[in-house]
Amino acid sequence: MEFNPTKLKGAYIIEPKRFEDERGFFARTWCKEEFSINGLDANLLQCSISFNIKRGTLRGMHLQLPPFAETKVVSCTKGAIYDVIIDLRPGSDTYLQWIFAELTPENRRSLYIPKGFAHGFQTLADKTEVFYQISESYAPDCARGLRWNDTTFNIDWTESVSVMSKRDQDYKDFLPDAFSALDIFWIAIAHSNSIPGSWL
Repeated sequence: MEFNPTKLKGAYIIEPKRFEDERGFFARTWCKEEFSINGLDANLLQCSISFNIKRGTLRGMHLQLPPFAETKVVSCTKGAIYDVIIDLRPGSDTYLQWIFAELTPENRRSLYIPKGFAHGFQTLADKTEVFYQISESYAPDCARGLRWNDTTFNIDWTESVSVMSKRDQDYKDFLPDAFSALDIFWIAIAHSNSIPGSWL
């Protein structure tokens, strides 16, 4: 596998290496040892699928706070998605910046999302399916969200929204109301014992 760093430190686009012959190809999409060697969180506890009926469906922006902060590896197994992450790590050089990756079954890329990032996506095709590998169980009390069109971030969504949950529509502005001071505190100190002073 190739681990390609993005401009947001700790976030990677992962591409499988193909071993091709006349039958087709073989490629590894997950390897605990390779993740660990490259400094990525290899403790992924669960897998989930998101099926989306309509093109333009938007989900996000979601995250969990410590002690259930999540690392995610996201890929698209059918259709296509415009996948977006936001760096919410206080002290990070790219705090409040975002990036996107277009994920499709054809490019077979995955987006590695560290703890301390919000995540969301918009579908670029009908009947799109998204596959998640996640490091923590779902913890509703630690779940938080950012509004998709919050002007703090100015995410450039490429298409108009066709479907979105009421919960995602109703998230408040990031500053000052969306996160309490306690939320910001937990984000700032998460895993600080292993990486002092920041969340990289």
